[in-house]
Amino acid sequence: MKPLEPEDLEKICGRWPGVTQSIKWEVDLVYSVANKMFAVYCTLGPERGRISFKVDNERFLELTDQPGFMPAPYMARAFWVTLTDYGVLDRKQLEAFLHRSYELVVEKLPKKTQAALAS
Repeated sequence: MKPLEPEDLEKICGRWPGVTQSIKWEVDLVYSVANKMFAVYCTLGPERGRISFKVDNERFLELTDQPGFMPAPYMARAFWVTLTDYGVLDRKQLEAFLHRSYELVVEKLPKKTQAALAS
């Protein structure tokens, strides 16, 4: 799979309920739900094109032991990984990981917020 561009990420994540995007730390395109991040895309520098996202706790070690993934800088303690090689996934797999990251964040939101997103 070829690396994602910001507009590709918008097509994937932008259709889910409550998703917003912003630029943080001057170079990262951040996707959030209820002001909680679930995906970060680096737009500049040597890390350009890398995407980081939250994974299930039990998948973290499995993924970071595989080529093409690494613990996400500053976020690994919260079970985030960085995709360093798009060649290890096809588009459907990446979309599934991103959607699961979104779901993991939504699951931690207050019930009232979750209900508002569902309606």
